[in-house]
Amino acid sequence: MARVRLNVAERREELLRAAVGQIEVRGVSSVRIADVASVLGVSNALVLYHFSTKEKLVAAAFAYAAEADLAHLRKLLARRTTAVRRLRAAVRWYAPTGQAKGWRLWIEGWAASLREPALREVAGDLDQQWKAELAQVIEEGAAAGEFRCEDPRSVAWRLTALLDGMAVQTTSYAGPLSRTTMLRWTDEALARELGIDLAELTGSPAADPRETDPREADPSATG
Repeated sequence: MARVRLNVAERREELLRAAVGQIEVRGVSSVRIADVASVLGVSNALVLYHFSTKEKLVAAAFAYAAEADLAHLRKLLARRTTAVRRLRAAVRWYAPTGQAKGWRLWIEGWAASLREPALREVAGDLDQQWKAELAQVIEEGAAAGEFRCEDPRSVAWRLTALLDGMAVQTTSYAGPLSRTTMLRWTDEALARELGIDLAELTGSPAADPRETDPREADPSATG
């Protein structure tokens, strides 16, 4: 059956989706232009026309996947509710037990960025955007008197460092921590960083299961 003719933007997105899938299956170091072309039934030349090198394709695919989650993070943090509620929803969504990111893809990207400057630049920029979004809401909450925080940027760094570290552990080593334990640690860390009681944090309406258990809300999540 003849393939549907796509415009440039549609074709590029199709290639990026295929590249993300192949990276998750094969890893950054093993994935080839031919793998992406084969899964879509197109030529290697078409993939190279859009991205010119494997390195540029991998960097663009990584950005494509991460920016989708970054957009969702911004949506969570823009809700018309308290900063504490927004932060709890966002941090629990970002946790390795939540739906944010394909954690395997992120870990592959971190490892490959040690050797690939283009990927290192993309990953570093996206990481800074995540931290900046969290820091902004922490600053808003402190300004509103919800909690005290003199250094929102450092709080955002410590929170994301904890969550990234748990993601490496749970993705690389099967089963050492339960979902319940990781979410409890996430809540404890957030309460500690904001200087509020854990009961105050967990007793808020953010305990809505659609926010705290996103896998139930989205069974297709892979993060």
